[in-house]
Amino acid sequence: MKYLKICLFVFILIIIIMSAVLIIQHKRDQSHDAGGNNSMQQKEKSDQEKAEEYAKKMKPKIEEDLRESDIHGFIKKITFKNQVTINPMGHIMIRGYINDDPERFGFEALLRYESDKVDSMSYDPDLSDRFENWDDFDPQVKEDFLNSLSEKEREQYLKDIGEKE
Repeated sequence: MKYLKICLFVFILIIIIMSAVLIIQHKRDQSHDAGGNNSMQQKEKSDQEKAEEYAKKMKPKIEEDLRESDIHGFIKKITFKNQVTINPMGHIMIRGYINDDPERFGFEALLRYESDKVDSMSYDPDLSDRFENWDDFDPQVKEDFLNSLSEKEREQYLKDIGEKE
């Protein structure tokens, strides 16, 4: 009988110890998971900071590319938006606009980190029209384009490209 009590006591003690070990192990695993998430958030934050620093460094190059595209001398002022993003392909995207008109004259530059060049540029349609070199087209194409605009838009467009005072 005494032997049975000792065995039962040892068995219960082993179960309690195993339960405690499992609980401690479970808590330790949870704390490692949280640490992994925190380090991932820190990595993303540091990638964003790197992208913002690189975009700041590349702003003069973006301005240079815009001015090269501006064959008519339309650009008076270039403004960059504060938001810098990283697209799923890993390109750094920086947006801005020309002559204080973000609705009509916006642009977007794609940069590849540490390439020291502008990978690609895209323009809003109205801005793209201001960069058009009409010498590459038949005069009728330009005339058709101008006729598609309202009189007010046509006057403004001709002023913007330097063909009218």
